Amino acid sequence: MLEVKELHAYYGKSHILQGVDMQVGSGEVVSLLGRNGVGRSTTVKAIMGEVMPHGSIRFKGREIAGLPSYRIARLGLGYVPENRDIFPTLTVRENLLMGVKDAHKSGRWNIADMLDLFPNLKSRADTAAGVLSGGEKQMLTICRTLMGDPELVMIDEPTEGLAPLVVQQVGDLIAAIAKRGLAILLVEQKLSIALRISNRLYVMGHGRMMFEGTPADLKANAAIRKDWLEV
Repeated sequence: MLEVKELHAYYGKSHILQGVDMQVGSGEVVSLLGRNGVGRSTTVKAIMGEVMPHGSIRFKGREIAGLPSYRIARLGLGYVPENRDIFPTLTVRENLLMGVKDAHKSGRWNIADMLDLFPNLKSRADTAAGVLSGGEKQMLTICRTLMGDPELVMIDEPTEGLAPLVVQQVGDLIAAIAKRGLAILLVEQKLSIALRISNRLYVMGHGRMMFEGTPADLKANAAIRKDWLEV
């Protein structure tokens, strides 16, 4: 579904991505792991058109490198950025409605689905989103993206800064989404979540892929974990 080949990206003169290759298949959960600053967030931003990409990015067989973000989104690629942007003065329900791309077309997700997936949002559906906790805002941004009916969603650092119990809830939500057959590219630092819900994993270092394999493969590879993941 998503195929990236020889992807390069720059911030000014800094060469951040140095020939990234990766794939995400239909219905597959793929995690992108690595320490801070290795290029994981830049990878998803380049795929989404927020950073100028150099290389090939194919989504559902179509070359999308260089397209504006809104056109990429309309092709069925969803993106949940790490900054948890919500509309603070709108209610939870209104925020979810803002994610709908076509009001005349029924997608695979609706508001009732979203509120059932996360009961905390259901109890606060008519509350202004600005008063939600950090974990609730993260859930809301994920659910709002799903309201646009993407076929693949990229989720960037969803558990960053959250309490352990909320981290578990976010992991459960992503696992529940995956069971619906949605393809997911997850940028994550917490190895426990990635190992639990992923079909495959990539490990990045210095703007390149250093490892690709299954959770079992990564568990068995102590050298990769030590060199590229452990602090």
